[in-house]
Amino acid sequence: MSDLLKIKLTIANRVYPLSIAPEQEASLRASAKKIEATIQQLEKNYAVRDKQDVLAMCSLQYAAQLEKQKNLESKTPNESDDKILELIDLIDVHMAAY
Repeated sequence: MSDLLKIKLTIANRVYPLSIAPEQEASLRASAKKIEATIQQLEKNYAVRDKQDVLAMCSLQYAAQLEKQKNLESKTPNESDDKILELIDLIDVHMAAY
């Protein structure tokens, strides 16, 4: 456990001390920065002052984006699907010869 890095992230005016793997630091700091920017935008656009309401709206926004991305990825054929379709085509061509 000594290889863990101790950092502090501030979100919605609260400090969160974390012990993390060093390779997580950049993504966690970027995520906290993005959350802070979203909080500021929501407070500005909707005049919401309760931090819990702003955090709930922020969470909903990110969850909706994640769900949308997940749905897009599930609809996009991946490399395995392409290979399977190619093999099916080869079988069809081979069977048509008989």
